[in-house]
Amino acid sequence: MALKETIDADIKKAMLAKDKVRLTTLRSIKSQILLAETAEGQHGAALTPDAEIKLLTKQAKQRREAAETYQKQFRSDLEEVELNELAIIEEYLPQQLSEADLVEHIVGIIQRVGATGPSDLGKVMGVAARELSGQADGRVISQVVSNLLNNTNL
Repeated sequence: MALKETIDADIKKAMLAKDKVRLTTLRSIKSQILLAETAEGQHGAALTPDAEIKLLTKQAKQRREAAETYQKQFRSDLEEVELNELAIIEEYLPQQLSEADLVEHIVGIIQRVGATGPSDLGKVMGVAARELSGQADGRVISQVVSNLLNNTNL
């Protein structure tokens, strides 16, 4: 079942359960899907699974950044709302890689592209970002790649 249909079904469940946070979050996701489907050049076509993951990843990143901002401003009430919405969005994202699995994947990518040091960061990041999209946060991927390329004991 496509993400749009899943979200529609879950909106109905949230309405019946009177779960306001889930309902608001799901409606936000549905709104973003509809905007993406009606964007110029899309002609109302359904989103591809990759586009759906990118959309959800963007939504999760926005919630994560907002929560961090609220935490810095000592607004725990608003931070909690963002974290609750983030948890709901993450239910629809693919399972995130553990740190050990992420390192293993990135070491394989480094060996495949023949990277030897920090100067090859862009080459490795291009491949890693494409292959690990939706499976790990871009910031974490960048950190791991930097650490591995700065460590000459590959």
